[in-house]
Amino acid sequence: MAKDFTPKYTVPGIEREAAGRLIDVLRLRLHALNDLHLTLKHIHWNVVGPHFIAVHQMIDPQVDRVRDMADDVAERIAALGGVAQGTPGSLVKERTWDDYSIGREDAIAHLGALDVVYTGLLEDLRTAVKTVGEIDPATEDLLIEQLRDLEQFQWFVRAHLENAGGNLTTARETTEAGAAQAAKG
Repeated sequence: MAKDFTPKYTVPGIEREAAGRLIDVLRLRLHALNDLHLTLKHIHWNVVGPHFIAVHQMIDPQVDRVRDMADDVAERIAALGGVAQGTPGSLVKERTWDDYSIGREDAIAHLGALDVVYTGLLEDLRTAVKTVGEIDPATEDLLIEQLRDLEQFQWFVRAHLENAGGNLTTARETTEAGAAQAAKG
């Protein structure tokens, strides 16, 4: 049975039931962003090899922006009359994906795996944009802004995985482990 997220009150111009649908969509976006923030820090702490410093320094601004995105989503949930569940327990219980699977590893391997993470996140985010766009342009705008930033972050990652011919070393990979292995060549 699906949980009802209909708030007792919401922002003017949005029906309470519609706000509940927005809150439900944003709930998973919040979990995804909190998970991504932790995954990026995990990569930051566990990256090694000749590309260490470049990747280590590239990741921190992404961490900061993703934390800001999570805050924006949580505040939108609250503005809509919902409760922003930001606890680790709710994230683990409600997420629809597995933990990041790569430990201490070469920078390029982490970037290969991170490319798969960003692909899944962006696909889910595009679905969320469509869903909320039918209800509320303000929430849609928030998610579109985040979509642009996350696509740029994936582009930064992919720049390390692309060869001079324009091919991604991880193009056919759908798992983090497979992409990490393919990225290392």
